[in-house]
Amino acid sequence: MLASIIDVSHTGYLVLFLLVMAESGGVPVPGETSLIAAGILASQGSLQIEVVIVVAASAAIVGDNLGYQIGRKGGRWLLQRPGRFHRQRLQVLARGEPFFERHGPKAVFFGRFLLGLRVWASWLAGATHMRWRSFVFWNACGGICWATAIGLLAYSLGNAAGNAIKTFGLFGLLAVLLVVVGVLIAHFRHRRDADASAQQSDGAEGAGHEREPR
Repeated sequence: MLASIIDVSHTGYLVLFLLVMAESGGVPVPGETSLIAAGILASQGSLQIEVVIVVAASAAIVGDNLGYQIGRKGGRWLLQRPGRFHRQRLQVLARGEPFFERHGPKAVFFGRFLLGLRVWASWLAGATHMRWRSFVFWNACGGICWATAIGLLAYSLGNAAGNAIKTFGLFGLLAVLLVVVGVLIAHFRHRRDADASAQQSDGAEGAGHEREPR
């Protein structure tokens, strides 16, 4: 339906590039969500998954390098200055900077897959003066792996959902999902009750030992 309203074959790649680049550069916009949407649209034939992955990876690398330069030249001042999201920005700096100084390359690579670090990792890398060559290498590796993994996952899920709807119908698919959710809820409740019973038994045994005469 969305593809019929907007010609995504012409605008989809541009929107994907801009959103992923902005998120990677430090703007809290739905960059990963746009990649997931593009992967699903590719599964429906509106986009090409190969181009989606290349666009997303390129946008991630470009955005991260822009964020790195911003962080290196004035990142600490921008994170600490009063204004919108001031408390959140201070929390990002307080929690992220010590970790980043110890694990810079890992933070750049794996941060691509985590929401908080995906938005702020490039700024923190620049603010802590991480070596640019090291940043570029690990950033490129993370961006390519992220775009490939998330893009292919969304593409596969889109195909699977489409096939399920064709086979069972929309209501049949919803019924299956409800059954799966119900089974998971029952499983977690059973585990919770079992853990609570075990804790009560341990507490009763401990109290009995304390009452034994010496």
